[in-house]
Amino acid sequence: MATRPLDRYSPWTVASEDVTLRTQSPRQVIDVTELLAERVRWSGVRHGLASIQVCHTTMGVVLNENEPLLLEDALHMLDRLAPADVRYGHDDFARRTGIEPGERQNGAAHCRSLLLSASQSVHVVDGRLHLGRWQRVMLVELDGPQARTLSVVVLGLRHD
Repeated sequence: MATRPLDRYSPWTVASEDVTLRTQSPRQVIDVTELLAERVRWSGVRHGLASIQVCHTTMGVVLNENEPLLLEDALHMLDRLAPADVRYGHDDFARRTGIEPGERQNGAAHCRSLLLSASQSVHVVDGRLHLGRWQRVMLVELDGPQARTLSVVVLGLRHD
Protein backbone atom coordinates (compact mmCIF):
# COMPACT_ATOMS: atom_id res chain seq x y z
CA MET A 1 0.00 0.00 0.00
CA ALA A 2 1.53 3.30 -1.08
CA THR A 3 1.18 5.92 1.67
CA ARG A 4 2.19 9.54 1.40
CA PRO A 5 1.41 12.81 3.16
CA LEU A 6 -0.49 15.34 1.07
CA ASP A 7 2.50 17.65 1.66
CA ARG A 8 5.42 17.44 4.07
CA TYR A 9 3.86 19.76 6.67
CA SER A 10 0.33 18.41 6.55
CA PRO A 11 -1.08 15.98 9.12
CA TRP A 12 -3.20 14.55 6.28
CA THR A 13 -2.15 11.41 4.45
CA VAL A 14 -3.46 9.29 1.63
CA ALA A 15 -2.81 5.61 1.02
CA SER A 16 -3.88 3.67 -2.05
CA GLU A 17 -3.58 0.18 -3.42
CA ASP A 18 -5.04 -1.95 -6.19
CA VAL A 19 -5.90 -5.43 -4.91
CA THR A 20 -6.45 -8.36 -7.26
CA LEU A 21 -8.51 -11.37 -6.31
CA ARG A 22 -10.04 -14.30 -8.15
CA THR A 23 -13.70 -15.06 -7.67
CA GLN A 24 -14.82 -18.67 -7.55
CA SER A 25 -18.43 -18.68 -8.80
CA PRO A 26 -20.64 -17.02 -11.44
CA ARG A 27 -22.50 -15.22 -8.62
CA GLN A 28 -20.78 -14.79 -5.30
CA VAL A 29 -20.66 -12.50 -2.27
CA ILE A 30 -17.23 -11.97 -0.71
CA ASP A 31 -16.72 -10.28 2.66
CA VAL A 32 -13.78 -7.86 2.32
CA THR A 33 -14.22 -6.05 5.64
CA GLU A 34 -10.95 -7.40 7.05
CA LEU A 35 -9.09 -6.56 3.84
CA LEU A 36 -10.28 -2.93 4.12
CA ALA A 37 -9.58 -2.80 7.88
CA GLU A 38 -6.04 -4.06 7.25
CA ARG A 39 -5.44 -1.28 4.71
CA VAL A 40 -6.65 1.27 7.27
CA ARG A 41 -4.14 -0.09 9.81
CA TRP A 42 -1.31 0.00 7.25
CA SER A 43 -2.18 3.58 6.26
CA GLY A 44 -1.67 5.01 9.73
CA VAL A 45 -4.85 7.07 9.34
CA ARG A 46 -6.53 7.84 12.67
CA HIS A 47 -9.58 9.78 11.45
CA GLY A 48 -10.80 9.91 7.86
CA LEU A 49 -12.38 7.77 5.16
CA ALA A 50 -11.67 4.35 3.70
CA SER A 51 -13.03 3.82 0.21
CA ILE A 52 -13.25 0.66 -1.84
CA GLN A 53 -14.18 0.60 -5.52
CA VAL A 54 -14.64 -2.31 -7.88
CA CYS A 55 -12.93 -1.70 -11.23
CA HIS A 56 -15.50 -3.70 -13.19
CA THR A 57 -18.99 -3.15 -14.59
CA THR A 58 -20.37 -6.56 -13.61
CA MET A 59 -19.61 -6.30 -9.90
CA GLY A 60 -20.80 -4.27 -6.97
CA VAL A 61 -19.80 -3.46 -3.42
CA VAL A 62 -22.35 -3.18 -0.61
CA LEU A 63 -22.60 -2.64 3.13
CA ASN A 64 -24.88 -5.19 4.71
CA GLU A 65 -25.03 -8.14 7.06
CA ASN A 66 -22.97 -11.21 6.20
CA GLU A 67 -25.73 -13.70 6.95
CA PRO A 68 -25.86 -16.60 4.47
CA LEU A 69 -29.65 -16.71 4.01
CA LEU A 70 -29.81 -12.93 3.54
CA LEU A 71 -27.04 -13.08 0.92
CA GLU A 72 -28.90 -15.89 -0.86
CA ASP A 73 -32.07 -13.76 -0.77
CA ALA A 74 -30.19 -10.78 -2.20
CA LEU A 75 -28.79 -12.81 -5.11
CA HIS A 76 -32.28 -14.23 -5.82
CA MET A 77 -33.70 -10.69 -5.79
CA LEU A 78 -31.13 -9.60 -8.38
CA ASP A 79 -32.02 -12.69 -10.47
CA ARG A 80 -35.71 -11.71 -10.38
CA LEU A 81 -35.01 -8.08 -11.31
CA ALA A 82 -32.65 -8.95 -14.19
CA PRO A 83 -33.29 -12.59 -15.17
CA ALA A 84 -30.65 -14.51 -17.10
CA ASP A 85 -33.23 -15.99 -19.51
CA VAL A 86 -34.29 -12.60 -20.93
CA ARG A 87 -32.87 -11.29 -24.22
CA TYR A 88 -30.45 -8.41 -23.69
CA GLY A 89 -29.35 -6.20 -26.57
CA HIS A 90 -25.87 -6.19 -25.04
CA ASP A 91 -25.68 -9.94 -25.77
CA ASP A 92 -26.67 -9.58 -29.45
CA PHE A 93 -23.21 -9.74 -30.97
CA ALA A 94 -24.73 -9.60 -34.47
CA ARG A 95 -25.94 -6.05 -33.76
CA ARG A 96 -23.35 -4.77 -31.29
CA THR A 97 -20.13 -3.05 -32.26
CA GLY A 98 -16.82 -3.01 -30.41
CA ILE A 99 -16.94 -6.59 -29.20
CA GLU A 100 -13.70 -7.73 -27.55
CA PRO A 101 -12.23 -11.18 -28.30
CA GLY A 102 -13.52 -13.68 -25.75
CA GLU A 103 -16.24 -11.32 -24.52
CA ARG A 104 -19.02 -12.98 -22.54
CA GLN A 105 -22.73 -12.64 -23.08
CA ASN A 106 -23.37 -10.95 -19.76
CA GLY A 107 -26.21 -8.48 -20.25
CA ALA A 108 -27.98 -9.76 -17.13
CA ALA A 109 -24.85 -9.19 -15.02
CA HIS A 110 -24.52 -5.62 -16.32
CA CYS A 111 -28.18 -4.89 -15.56
CA ARG A 112 -27.86 -6.40 -12.08
CA SER A 113 -24.81 -4.27 -11.34
CA LEU A 114 -26.84 -1.14 -12.14
CA LEU A 115 -28.82 -1.93 -8.97
CA LEU A 116 -25.67 -1.93 -6.82
CA SER A 117 -22.91 0.56 -6.17
CA ALA A 118 -19.41 0.39 -7.64
CA SER A 119 -17.92 1.88 -4.46
CA GLN A 120 -18.46 2.39 -0.75
CA SER A 121 -16.81 4.72 1.75
CA VAL A 122 -16.59 3.94 5.44
CA HIS A 123 -15.62 6.38 8.18
CA VAL A 124 -12.35 5.76 10.01
CA VAL A 125 -12.51 6.68 13.70
CA ASP A 126 -9.62 6.10 16.10
CA GLY A 127 -7.77 4.12 13.43
CA ARG A 128 -10.61 1.62 12.83
CA LEU A 129 -13.49 1.20 10.43
CA HIS A 130 -16.63 2.71 11.99
CA LEU A 131 -19.28 0.14 11.07
CA GLY A 132 -22.56 -0.77 12.70
CA ARG A 133 -22.85 -3.96 14.72
CA TRP A 134 -23.84 -6.14 11.75
CA GLN A 135 -22.39 -4.13 8.88
CA ARG A 136 -19.78 -5.73 6.65
CA VAL A 137 -18.20 -4.57 3.39
CA MET A 138 -18.97 -7.11 0.69
CA LEU A 139 -18.22 -7.55 -2.99
CA VAL A 140 -20.97 -8.93 -5.18
CA GLU A 141 -19.67 -10.93 -8.17
CA LEU A 142 -22.22 -11.12 -10.96
CA ASP A 143 -20.16 -12.52 -13.87
CA GLY A 144 -17.52 -14.85 -12.51
CA PRO A 145 -15.42 -16.66 -11.95
CA GLN A 146 -12.58 -14.39 -12.99
CA ALA A 147 -9.78 -12.14 -11.76
CA ARG A 148 -11.06 -8.88 -10.29
CA THR A 149 -9.36 -5.63 -9.29
CA LEU A 150 -10.37 -3.47 -6.35
CA SER A 151 -9.12 0.04 -5.71
CA VAL A 152 -8.67 0.93 -2.03
CA VAL A 153 -8.00 4.50 -0.87
CA VAL A 154 -7.63 5.61 2.75
CA LEU A 155 -7.52 9.37 3.37
CA GLY A 156 -7.32 11.21 6.65
CA LEU A 157 -5.37 12.48 9.61
CA ARG A 158 -2.36 10.39 10.61
CA HIS A 159 -1.79 8.92 14.06
CA ASP A 160 -0.05 11.35 16.43
